[in-house]
Amino acid sequence: MEYEVVMLEEKRVVGFCQRTGNDKEDIGNVIGGLWKKLTQVNDIQGRKNKKYIGLYTDYIGMEYDTTIGCEVNKNAPIPKDMTEKIIPAGKYAKFVLHGDVVKTVQKAWGNIWKMNLERTFTGDFEEYQEGEDMQNMEIHIYVAIK
Repeated sequence: MEYEVVMLEEKRVVGFCQRTGNDKEDIGNVIGGLWKKLTQVNDIQGRKNKKYIGLYTDYIGMEYDTTIGCEVNKNAPIPKDMTEKIIPAGKYAKFVLHGDVVKTVQKAWGNIWKMNLERTFTGDFEEYQEGEDMQNMEIHIYVAIK
């Protein structure tokens, strides 16, 4: 898979969070449930853009926190029942995808986990670009690297 190396500034994300892992049988249900909860939220104050973020942090072995949310301004309040996570500034491998929001992303992550990237595991994320077509969306995956 092709990627470009980019430097990102810190991002503040608020969303719904749950611990899961690649070896968990219910990972699809966990992540799908977080997306469902987010789609039921009408408005998040201080939202920076219309993009959505799927964030993976706090890695321990094959387990990690999954946060589904959006980027907000630094002073935006944290909505009830949501969590704040910080995507650290740093160097990332950026993958640009086009396709189905589930199948394309799952396939990409399968390939990324097999790649020989010098990962830092400080915060990897998907950024779903603005659009309504879930079968043909532009998605950026950012993997924190050394």
